[in-house]
Amino acid sequence: MTMSLSAELWPDVQPETARRLMLAGVESFARRGYHATTTRDIASAAGMSPAALYVHFPSKAALLFAISKYGHEQTLALVESVVARETDPVERIRLLVEDFVAWHARRHTVARVVQYELHALPDEEFEVVAKLRRRIEQVVREVITEGMNAGVFHVGDPHTAARAVLSLGVDVARWYTERARQTPKQLGQEYSELVLRMLGTKLS
Repeated sequence: MTMSLSAELWPDVQPETARRLMLAGVESFARRGYHATTTRDIASAAGMSPAALYVHFPSKAALLFAISKYGHEQTLALVESVVARETDPVERIRLLVEDFVAWHARRHTVARVVQYELHALPDEEFEVVAKLRRRIEQVVREVITEGMNAGVFHVGDPHTAARAVLSLGVDVARWYTERARQTPKQLGQEYSELVLRMLGTKLS
């Protein structure tokens, strides 16, 4: 990842040095894991002194919180955008899965930190992120429930189905690399077909 990517990932974060630290945090957490990463590692990756980190983030945990919160806010906005522009439950799930999976593939390094390091957060910060996760799951569950009521989805429990759908997308961040056979878009399309079959949809 390059520093020019930081503005794309976190456009609302100012100043640029804070974005550079977030990007350095992502790279360090992804390489070493949160607990094995020091503030010196992060500052060094950003080309700054260790003291510079504390100007923008009071702790390593605060930096992880900023990264995780922004990542979950972006994925929530993604799923809400699909629901806002599409009314048919089958197409909603198709597009939702395509976009959700493609995001986790395209941003796999960021997504891996966002999704797999959040349990290192202090309780209060973890609850903020957990609330965003519950909202994402709620959106997906509501779409699945609509499809069940319309007779196009056939599952036993929409709660379990929603978690399964999201888990498939989240797991992409764990294994995806630029060497993967499919592009993020292609992978999203393949996963959407798998999910629709999982939900019992009859595909033409």
